[in-house]
Order: sequence, then C-alpha cells, then structure tokens
Amino acid sequence: MAGLAAMRADVSPLTGKHSAHVFRTLSETLNRWAADGIDTTSFHAGVEEAKRRYAGYGLQKMLPLDRVLVGCESSRAGAFGGFHHPDQGYRHLQMVAVITMYGPMERRNPERPALALLDLLRAYAHDCLHYGSRRRYVEVAGVPVRTQYGINYRRTSGQSYSAADPRGSHHTRNLGIVMEGACDMEARAITRQTAGRFGVREPSDALGALAFRDVTGTLTEEDTGHVVDVPESEEQTQYVAALCDYEKGVNRRYRHFLEEFASGEEDECHARLLASIVNGDVTALGTWLDERHGPGTFAGLFRTPGYFGPGLTA
Repeated sequence: MAGLAAMRADVSPLTGKHSAHVFRTLSETLNRWAADGIDTTSFHAGVEEAKRRYAGYGLQKMLPLDRVLVGCESSRAGAFGGFHHPDQGYRHLQMVAVITMYGPMERRNPERPALALLDLLRAYAHDCLHYGSRRRYVEVAGVPVRTQYGINYRRTSGQSYSAADPRGSHHTRNLGIVMEGACDMEARAITRQTAGRFGVREPSDALGALAFRDVTGTLTEEDTGHVVDVPESEEQTQYVAALCDYEKGVNRRYRHFLEEFASGEEDECHARLLASIVNGDVTALGTWLDERHGPGTFAGLFRTPGYFGPGLTA
C-alpha cells in the first residue's frame, strides 16, 4: 500500500509524456469552460445517468474529478486531442486518468464545445468503469504487482490468463478486449443517450461526423473501411487511424463475442459481464454461460493452456 500511495502522489510521469500540453483537473476544466460561456449541462447530466446505471452493476463510487487530468492549451503546432489521443487513459497504479480536449488543442476552449463535451463524457464514463473494476495487488520484490483486474488475472510470473488475439482477428478470446469492449459499449450508450437528450447533431464534415459516430457508438463498417486523410493535418489523420483501429480491434470484436455466445441475449450478457467486472466474481457469469454452452465455458473460452504451467518464481 505504501508503494501504491507513493505512485498515486506523483502523476508527473504520466503528464510528462505530454510535455507540450497544459493539464488541469476535470473539475477545474469544466469550471473554466463554464466561466467562458460554454454550457456544460450535458456533461453533468450524462454523469448522473452513468451513476444511476453503474449503481445497478454494483459500482458505488465514481472516479473522483480531481483524479482526472484534462490536457489543452498545447504549445505543439497542430496538436489534436480526444479519446484516441496517444498515451492517455486510466492508469491503475497511479489511479488517475489522463485525457485530452477533443479537437485542436492550441487553445483554452474547445472549437466544438458540444462534441468535445460528448467526447469528455465518453472518456470519463469509460474510465470510471476501469476505476471501479475489482483489483488485487501483491508485493513482489518490493514492487506492487496486479494479479487481478475485473475478471482478468495474471500470475506473479507475468503469465496472463488469456492470450492475445491473432492479428486481424474479427473475434476475441482475450479477457482484456472483452472488458475494454464492455466498458466502452456502456460509456458510448450513455453518451448516445445524452446526445439525443440535448439535441446534439452530427456535424456535416467528415472528421466531425466520424468523431460523433464514434462517441455515440454508431460507427458503421463503411466508416472504418477506408482511410480518411486530412491533408492539412498529420495529427488529425493519425487520430482517425487510431479511431478506426480501436473500433475494429476492440468494439467490433466485443460485439462479435456477444453475438457468438449470447445471441438474442446480448444485453443481458453485457450487463452480467459488467457486474462481474465490478465485483471481480465470475461465478454468476460462469453459471449463466454454462447453462447455454456446457460446463467450464468461461475457462474454456479464455484460459490459455500455459496459465498454470511452470514459470518464474516470485
């Protein structure tokens, strides 16, 4: 605990990866935007909806706003932020989320406030589920090592419970992908509902439309089937590429998983997965899967044969 506390007291190693950006807490960022005339009601309403939904999965505490750092006012020419900005997201050892303002970052306020608030809501709702996922740590040679995260496990030797999916696979048998996909599906459902409630419309330009469909979970295969090039901005082109890779590598694989093993019951399976991720217990989920696919379905799907093989001793 002392080792974890020390890591959580100093987040500079995370923000240091983005030395060109200025980072402020999420609460400070929202207050500054509001002071400049931006209506942040949609974000707060979305968070309230997330709290209600997450309580149903057993999550009682959201990620504190002072543990979320938002980057903007970048000194790097052409900097472009958002959910798919490199080297950001929730970091469990530091217990902090590093995210960036959607859109051009060489400014204090977002170029498109409504879309930026949706992107911020998606990122925050997503990271709250990571924050609330069951975790277990053990000390190995004086260093805290995470051996459980949600319904995923890792031995102290470093052996992961499930193996990485083959490159280019349309399916998944990897618990990391399943949990990431479950968290993002839920976050995007909240964002989609919020966009509809507040009448946020899809932008007419190609990049804006793609970003809107991404945060609301309405991307099509056609959207991600071709490369969108932004000739005037290398960073925006890279952002689009990262967006498409994430959709194909995480969200689409997760949807395929639900279709494979919960056809006609996708919503129920998704809810059971999220509850298991939060409480760290796969018993109820395993029983549900066993009733449909036979005994030992969970381990049969995910556990790599080498998980209990001999490895390095702790």
